[in-house]
Amino acid sequence: SAESNMCDLLRINTDRGVMIGDGKSRFSIGGKPIYHFVGTSTFSEYTVMHVGCVAKINPEAPLDKVCVLSCGISTGLGASINVAKPPKGSTVAIFGLGAVGLAAAEGARIAGASRIIGVDLNASRFEEARKFGCTEFVNPKDHTKPVQQVLADMTNGGVDRSVECTGNVNAMIQAFECVHDGWGVAVLVGVPHKDAEFKTHPMNFLNERTLKGTFFGNFKPRTDLPNVVEMYMKKELEVEKFITHSVPFSEINKAFDLMEKG
Repeated sequence: SAESNMCDLLRINTDRGVMIGDGKSRFSIGGKPIYHFVGTSTFSEYTVMHVGCVAKINPEAPLDKVCVLSCGISTGLGASINVAKPPKGSTVAIFGLGAVGLAAAEGARIAGASRIIGVDLNASRFEEARKFGCTEFVNPKDHTKPVQQVLADMTNGGVDRSVECTGNVNAMIQAFECVHDGWGVAVLVGVPHKDAEFKTHPMNFLNERTLKGTFFGNFKPRTDLPNVVEMYMKKELEVEKFITHSVPFSEINKAFDLMEKG
């Protein structure tokens, strides 16, 4: 469908771990199967993948840089430019300033938003986020009022667009409730806890707010990823600023430790 990137056959299934054709793994060690992580098995020198999971990109692109486009950056970037679509001069709130949230801010900047408000509980992220287009910051811990009220007060009734990149269901509700009546659009990107429930008053919909979800920023990997790589090659998208550490494969656990520490 031209309307969607949600492929019935290949949508990410974290529990599958085997090839679709025969239900078996292609790797083993000591006679025991090694399962395929989300259909790619990326922690290996060579891999076997379903043809639908392979995108052919510009051979000039440096792989140690463009590898980060395969998930976080594309997801956040696409959530802004493909789904939220902030008009030029609009106000956008970004919930969560990790890699995905920073990419969503970058997408809002590329789209021409005039105010990009970053919302995060970790104030140490704010300075870095300026490089990605954030113009203002809100730390919910600094306020007694609900954050959606703080944002409404800052923006004369609510932001034009919001993008939620935390996976916390309360942040999802706040992201929806902070957009302006009549035209506000909230986009949910973060993956919630499996038992989470989204609750809001139906009047929020009747007041003509829109709630959308997105998977991989609505990019179709095979056809759209090569274009995102071209954006990088043409210097329309800076990838280097998303990379804080480069760790050799032998120290992969150190990389996980760095991620855990934020």
